Amino acid sequence: MVLATTNERCRGQEPGSGTGYQMVLINNPAFAGSNGDGSLRMSYVNYLPGNGYNLHSVWVSYDSYFPVLHGGAGFAVTDDYTGGIINDLRAAMSYSYSIQLGRDLFINAGLSASVIHRGFNFGGAVLPDQIDPLGGASLPSAEALAYNGETLFDLGAGLVLMSERFFGGISVTHLNEPGFTETGPSDEKLKRTLFSYVAGDFGLGSKNDLRIRPQIFSAVREGYLYAAAGASVEVPLFSISVLAIRDGAKNLNLQPGFSFTKGNLSIYYNYTFSVASGNNLMPFSLLHQTGLAYSLNNVEKRNSIKTINFPK
Repeated sequence: MVLATTNERCRGQEPGSGTGYQMVLINNPAFAGSNGDGSLRMSYVNYLPGNGYNLHSVWVSYDSYFPVLHGGAGFAVTDDYTGGIINDLRAAMSYSYSIQLGRDLFINAGLSASVIHRGFNFGGAVLPDQIDPLGGASLPSAEALAYNGETLFDLGAGLVLMSERFFGGISVTHLNEPGFTETGPSDEKLKRTLFSYVAGDFGLGSKNDLRIRPQIFSAVREGYLYAAAGASVEVPLFSISVLAIRDGAKNLNLQPGFSFTKGNLSIYYNYTFSVASGNNLMPFSLLHQTGLAYSLNNVEKRNSIKTINFPK
Protein backbone atom coordinates (compact mmCIF):
# COMPACT_ATOMS: atom_id res chain seq x y z
CA MET A 1 0.00 0.00 0.00
CA VAL A 2 1.26 3.49 -0.82
CA LEU A 3 0.09 6.70 0.82
CA ALA A 4 0.99 9.98 -0.84
CA THR A 5 0.68 13.67 -0.04
CA THR A 6 2.27 16.75 -1.54
CA ASN A 7 5.01 16.56 1.09
CA GLU A 8 5.93 12.92 1.61
CA ARG A 9 5.35 9.28 0.75
CA CYS A 10 5.23 6.36 3.13
CA ARG A 11 5.14 2.68 2.23
CA GLY A 12 3.74 -0.25 4.14
CA GLN A 13 3.85 -4.02 3.76
CA GLU A 14 1.41 -6.68 4.90
CA PRO A 15 0.94 -7.36 8.65
CA GLY A 16 3.39 -9.94 9.98
CA SER A 17 2.58 -13.14 11.82
CA GLY A 18 4.87 -12.08 14.64
CA THR A 19 7.04 -14.25 16.85
CA GLY A 20 4.54 -17.00 17.75
CA TYR A 21 5.41 -20.54 16.64
CA GLN A 22 1.75 -21.49 16.29
CA MET A 23 1.65 -19.46 13.06
CA VAL A 24 5.19 -20.16 11.88
CA LEU A 25 3.95 -22.09 8.83
CA ILE A 26 2.91 -18.73 7.31
CA ASN A 27 6.55 -17.64 7.03
CA ASN A 28 8.52 -20.90 6.72
CA PRO A 29 7.11 -23.84 4.71
CA ALA A 30 9.90 -26.12 6.00
CA PHE A 31 8.03 -26.34 9.34
CA ALA A 32 5.18 -28.24 7.61
CA GLY A 33 4.81 -31.60 9.35
CA SER A 34 7.62 -30.89 11.82
CA ASN A 35 5.30 -31.59 14.76
CA GLY A 36 4.56 -35.02 13.31
CA ASP A 37 0.93 -34.78 14.38
CA GLY A 38 -1.72 -33.33 12.16
CA SER A 39 -2.10 -29.89 13.73
CA LEU A 40 -4.88 -27.35 13.21
CA ARG A 41 -3.98 -23.85 14.35
CA MET A 42 -6.10 -20.71 14.51
CA SER A 43 -5.13 -17.21 15.60
CA TYR A 44 -6.63 -13.74 15.82
CA VAL A 45 -4.68 -10.48 16.24
CA ASN A 46 -5.97 -7.00 17.02
CA TYR A 47 -3.26 -4.45 16.17
CA LEU A 48 -2.95 -1.14 18.07
CA PRO A 49 -6.12 -1.77 20.11
CA GLY A 50 -8.06 1.08 21.66
CA ASN A 51 -7.09 3.63 18.99
CA GLY A 52 -9.90 3.07 16.51
CA TYR A 53 -7.55 2.00 13.70
CA ASN A 54 -9.59 -1.14 12.92
CA LEU A 55 -6.59 -3.38 12.14
CA HIS A 56 -7.22 -7.12 12.41
CA SER A 57 -5.72 -10.40 11.15
CA VAL A 58 -7.09 -13.94 11.22
CA TRP A 59 -4.94 -17.01 10.43
CA VAL A 60 -5.91 -20.67 10.03
CA SER A 61 -3.45 -23.43 9.13
CA TYR A 62 -3.23 -27.22 9.05
CA ASP A 63 -0.12 -29.35 8.51
CA SER A 64 0.97 -32.93 9.08
CA TYR A 65 3.71 -35.43 8.23
CA PHE A 66 2.86 -37.83 5.39
CA PRO A 67 5.12 -40.91 4.97
CA VAL A 68 4.17 -41.26 1.30
CA LEU A 69 5.56 -37.75 0.67
CA HIS A 70 8.68 -38.33 2.82
CA GLY A 71 7.90 -35.03 4.46
CA GLY A 72 5.18 -32.66 5.56
CA ALA A 73 2.46 -30.74 3.79
CA GLY A 74 -0.06 -28.15 4.85
CA PHE A 75 -2.20 -25.20 3.94
CA ALA A 76 -2.88 -21.80 5.44
CA VAL A 77 -5.56 -19.15 4.98
CA THR A 78 -5.02 -15.61 6.26
CA ASP A 79 -7.16 -12.49 6.17
CA ASP A 80 -5.70 -9.06 6.94
CA TYR A 81 -8.36 -6.39 7.44
CA THR A 82 -6.84 -2.90 7.36
CA GLY A 83 -8.81 0.13 8.52
CA GLY A 84 -12.11 -1.14 7.11
CA ILE A 85 -10.93 -0.32 3.57
CA ILE A 86 -8.22 -2.80 2.47
CA ASN A 87 -8.70 -6.56 2.78
CA ASP A 88 -5.88 -8.99 1.88
CA LEU A 89 -7.03 -12.60 1.61
CA ARG A 90 -4.31 -15.24 1.16
CA ALA A 91 -4.45 -19.00 0.53
CA ALA A 92 -1.15 -20.92 0.67
CA MET A 93 0.06 -24.50 0.20
CA SER A 94 3.34 -25.72 1.73
CA TYR A 95 5.51 -28.81 1.33
CA SER A 96 8.68 -29.86 3.17
CA TYR A 97 11.05 -32.73 2.36
CA SER A 98 12.76 -34.41 5.35
CA ILE A 99 16.40 -35.59 5.20
CA GLN A 100 18.43 -37.32 7.95
CA LEU A 101 22.00 -35.99 8.06
CA GLY A 102 23.25 -37.89 11.13
CA ARG A 103 22.16 -39.98 14.12
CA ASP A 104 20.24 -37.07 15.62
CA LEU A 105 20.49 -34.39 12.96
CA PHE A 106 17.71 -33.74 10.45
CA ILE A 107 16.90 -31.07 7.89
CA ASN A 108 13.61 -30.06 6.26
CA ALA A 109 13.57 -28.15 2.98
CA GLY A 110 10.28 -26.46 2.14
CA LEU A 111 8.50 -24.55 -0.61
CA SER A 112 5.23 -22.64 -0.54
CA ALA A 113 2.93 -21.21 -3.19
CA SER A 114 0.11 -18.83 -2.42
CA VAL A 115 -2.52 -16.64 -4.00
CA ILE A 116 -3.20 -13.17 -2.55
CA HIS A 117 -6.29 -11.16 -3.35
CA ARG A 118 -6.44 -7.51 -2.31
CA GLY A 119 -9.93 -6.07 -2.19
CA PHE A 120 -11.17 -2.58 -1.36
CA ASN A 121 -14.26 -1.18 0.32
CA PHE A 122 -14.39 2.60 -0.01
CA GLY A 123 -17.74 2.97 1.76
CA GLY A 124 -16.05 4.32 4.89
CA ALA A 125 -13.30 6.31 3.19
CA VAL A 126 -13.09 10.10 3.62
CA LEU A 127 -11.26 11.92 0.81
CA PRO A 128 -9.61 15.35 1.19
CA ASP A 129 -12.28 17.15 -0.85
CA GLN A 130 -15.00 15.84 1.49
CA ILE A 131 -13.71 17.77 4.50
CA ASP A 132 -15.14 21.22 5.18
CA PRO A 133 -12.30 23.18 6.84
CA LEU A 134 -14.80 25.39 8.70
CA GLY A 135 -17.50 23.02 9.83
CA GLY A 136 -15.69 19.69 9.64
CA ALA A 137 -18.59 18.20 7.69
CA SER A 138 -18.15 15.36 5.20
CA LEU A 139 -19.11 16.73 1.76
CA PRO A 140 -19.88 14.73 -1.40
CA SER A 141 -16.64 13.80 -3.17
CA ALA A 142 -15.92 14.73 -6.78
CA GLU A 143 -13.70 11.63 -7.14
CA ALA A 144 -15.23 8.26 -7.98
CA LEU A 145 -13.39 5.26 -6.49
CA ALA A 146 -14.04 2.04 -8.36
CA TYR A 147 -11.11 -0.33 -7.86
CA ASN A 148 -12.16 -3.99 -8.05
CA GLY A 149 -9.04 -5.39 -6.45
CA GLU A 150 -6.20 -7.56 -7.73
CA THR A 151 -4.93 -11.12 -7.33
CA LEU A 152 -1.24 -12.08 -7.10
CA PHE A 153 0.79 -15.30 -7.11
CA ASP A 154 3.49 -15.56 -4.43
CA LEU A 155 6.37 -17.96 -3.64
CA GLY A 156 8.38 -18.76 -0.51
CA ALA A 157 11.13 -21.17 0.57
CA GLY A 158 12.76 -22.27 3.81
CA LEU A 159 15.02 -24.68 5.69
CA VAL A 160 14.75 -26.14 9.21
CA LEU A 161 17.61 -27.91 11.02
CA MET A 162 16.73 -30.16 13.99
CA SER A 163 18.95 -31.80 16.61
CA GLU A 164 18.35 -33.35 20.03
CA ARG A 165 17.84 -30.15 22.04
CA PHE A 166 17.80 -27.36 19.45
CA PHE A 167 16.17 -26.46 16.18
CA GLY A 168 16.60 -23.51 13.87
CA GLY A 169 15.09 -22.30 10.64
CA ILE A 170 15.63 -19.74 7.90
CA SER A 171 13.20 -18.70 5.18
CA VAL A 172 12.53 -16.13 2.48
CA THR A 173 9.03 -14.91 1.63
CA HIS A 174 7.92 -13.08 -1.53
CA LEU A 175 10.68 -14.70 -3.61
CA ASN A 176 9.14 -13.40 -6.83
CA GLU A 177 8.31 -9.98 -5.29
CA PRO A 178 4.73 -9.83 -6.63
CA GLY A 179 3.37 -6.34 -7.19
CA PHE A 180 -0.03 -4.66 -7.13
CA THR A 181 0.09 -2.77 -10.42
CA GLU A 182 -2.88 -0.38 -10.15
CA THR A 183 -0.80 2.43 -8.67
CA GLY A 184 2.62 1.44 -10.01
CA PRO A 185 4.52 -1.87 -10.00
CA SER A 186 7.63 -0.48 -8.30
CA ASP A 187 5.73 1.00 -5.35
CA GLU A 188 3.38 -1.88 -4.66
CA LYS A 189 5.77 -4.84 -4.71
CA LEU A 190 5.82 -7.12 -1.66
CA LYS A 191 9.53 -7.10 -0.85
CA ARG A 192 11.53 -10.22 -0.02
CA THR A 193 11.75 -10.83 3.72
CA LEU A 194 14.34 -13.02 5.47
CA PHE A 195 13.16 -14.83 8.62
CA SER A 196 15.24 -16.81 11.11
CA TYR A 197 14.28 -18.89 14.14
CA VAL A 198 16.30 -20.62 16.87
CA ALA A 199 14.85 -22.43 19.89
CA GLY A 200 15.92 -24.96 22.51
CA ASP A 201 14.19 -27.52 24.73
CA PHE A 202 15.55 -28.34 28.19
CA GLY A 203 13.85 -30.60 30.72
CA LEU A 204 14.30 -30.16 34.48
CA GLY A 205 13.40 -32.40 37.38
CA SER A 206 13.40 -36.18 37.67
CA LYS A 207 10.59 -36.57 35.11
CA ASN A 208 11.41 -33.50 33.00
CA ASP A 209 7.96 -32.13 33.88
CA LEU A 210 9.38 -28.61 33.95
CA ARG A 211 10.70 -27.44 30.60
CA ILE A 212 12.50 -24.25 29.61
CA ARG A 213 12.49 -23.31 25.93
CA PRO A 214 14.65 -20.30 24.97
CA GLN A 215 13.97 -18.77 21.56
CA ILE A 216 15.26 -16.13 19.15
CA PHE A 217 13.42 -14.71 16.16
CA SER A 218 14.34 -12.13 13.52
CA ALA A 219 12.96 -10.66 10.29
CA VAL A 220 14.81 -8.42 7.82
CA ARG A 221 13.23 -6.52 4.92
CA GLU A 222 15.20 -3.97 2.87
CA GLY A 223 17.57 -3.32 5.78
CA TYR A 224 14.80 -2.99 8.38
CA LEU A 225 15.39 -5.42 11.28
CA TYR A 226 12.80 -6.84 13.67
CA ALA A 227 14.20 -9.19 16.34
CA ALA A 228 12.98 -10.89 19.51
CA ALA A 229 14.52 -13.03 22.25
CA GLY A 230 13.04 -14.71 25.30
CA ALA A 231 11.85 -18.01 26.72
CA SER A 232 8.84 -20.03 27.77
CA VAL A 233 8.58 -22.02 31.00
CA GLU A 234 6.23 -24.99 30.72
CA VAL A 235 4.62 -27.62 32.91
CA PRO A 236 2.23 -30.30 31.59
CA LEU A 237 -0.93 -28.13 31.60
CA PHE A 238 0.33 -24.54 31.63
CA SER A 239 3.09 -22.33 30.28
CA ILE A 240 4.15 -18.71 30.54
CA SER A 241 6.48 -16.83 28.21
CA VAL A 242 8.11 -13.46 27.75
CA LEU A 243 9.87 -11.94 24.75
CA ALA A 244 11.82 -8.71 24.37
CA ILE A 245 11.35 -7.22 20.88
CA ARG A 246 13.54 -4.62 19.19
CA ASP A 247 13.10 -3.10 15.72
CA GLY A 248 14.93 -0.81 13.32
CA ALA A 249 12.90 2.21 14.43
CA LYS A 250 14.51 1.99 17.90
CA ASN A 251 11.34 0.65 19.52
CA LEU A 252 11.70 -1.73 22.47
CA ASN A 253 8.60 -3.84 23.16
CA LEU A 254 7.73 -6.61 25.59
CA GLN A 255 5.45 -9.58 24.86
CA PRO A 256 4.26 -11.68 27.82
CA GLY A 257 1.92 -14.60 27.16
CA PHE A 258 0.49 -17.82 28.50
CA SER A 259 -1.09 -21.01 27.24
CA PHE A 260 -3.26 -23.73 28.71
CA THR A 261 -3.18 -27.31 27.37
CA LYS A 262 -5.71 -30.04 28.02
CA GLY A 263 -5.42 -33.24 26.03
CA ASN A 264 -4.96 -32.38 22.36
CA LEU A 265 -6.13 -28.76 22.69
CA SER A 266 -3.99 -25.73 23.53
CA ILE A 267 -5.35 -22.19 24.01
CA TYR A 268 -2.94 -19.27 24.09
CA TYR A 269 -2.84 -15.50 24.54
CA ASN A 270 -0.09 -12.91 23.93
CA TYR A 271 -0.05 -9.19 24.67
CA THR A 272 2.59 -6.84 23.26
CA PHE A 273 3.21 -3.39 24.71
CA SER A 274 5.74 -0.61 24.20
CA VAL A 275 8.53 -0.17 26.75
CA ALA A 276 10.51 2.52 24.93
CA SER A 277 9.87 4.13 21.57
CA GLY A 278 11.99 5.93 19.00
CA ASN A 279 9.12 8.37 18.34
CA ASN A 280 6.21 9.94 20.19
CA LEU A 281 3.51 8.35 18.04
CA MET A 282 3.81 4.77 19.29
CA PRO A 283 0.94 3.85 21.66
CA PHE A 284 1.45 1.69 24.75
CA SER A 285 -0.72 -1.26 23.65
CA LEU A 286 0.54 -2.74 20.38
CA LEU A 287 -1.43 -5.95 19.90
CA HIS A 288 -3.58 -8.64 21.44
CA GLN A 289 -3.22 -12.16 20.04
CA THR A 290 -5.31 -15.18 20.96
CA GLY A 291 -5.82 -18.57 19.38
CA LEU A 292 -5.83 -22.32 19.70
CA ALA A 293 -3.98 -25.35 18.41
CA TYR A 294 -5.52 -28.81 18.09
CA SER A 295 -3.34 -31.89 17.62
CA LEU A 296 -4.57 -35.18 16.16
CA ASN A 297 -1.91 -36.92 18.29
CA ASN A 298 -0.78 -39.52 15.76
CA VAL A 299 1.81 -41.33 17.92
CA GLU A 300 2.98 -43.59 15.08
CA LYS A 301 4.17 -40.63 13.00
CA ARG A 302 5.95 -39.01 15.93
CA ASN A 303 7.92 -42.19 16.62
CA SER A 304 9.01 -42.67 13.00
CA ILE A 305 10.45 -39.18 12.31
CA LYS A 306 12.30 -36.38 14.04
CA THR A 307 9.75 -33.90 15.40
CA ILE A 308 9.73 -30.52 17.14
CA ASN A 309 7.90 -29.48 20.27
CA PHE A 310 7.26 -25.80 19.56
CA PRO A 311 7.60 -23.31 22.43
CA LYS A 312 4.11 -22.42 23.61
